[in-house]
Amino acid sequence: MKTIAHLSKNVNTCEDTAVSLPLTIDSTACCVPRVTSSLTVDDAERAARVFKALGDPTRVRLLSLIAAGEGGEACICDLTEPVGLSQGTVSHHMKLLTEAGLVTREQRGRWAYFALNDSALDAAADALRRG
Repeated sequence: MKTIAHLSKNVNTCEDTAVSLPLTIDSTACCVPRVTSSLTVDDAERAARVFKALGDPTRVRLLSLIAAGEGGEACICDLTEPVGLSQGTVSHHMKLLTEAGLVTREQRGRWAYFALNDSALDAAADALRRG
């Protein structure tokens, strides 16, 4: 049986006499799997696309602007000025958010309108809670 008395000269003393305490090691405890389930490869790839899209501060701001928009939507023409970027750059960001499934896009005449896809946001959060 291993003891911990050798770890320190003055620890665990009683009237200048070292006391040896037994150290039991359960060799099976570290080998018991604690993870019983995880995301599928497809679910993990979908979640990663969402988190990658959320990894850019401009895209997070765009989502916030859309959420704050009247009726929970915003026209692309209303998104360029608040983020201080060109319409082409904002369109690129919105394309990535759409591809990640975070927003829906509806064409109305010459303008595109975007709305949050709440179920995609919920699914991303749920992906982290599984297990």
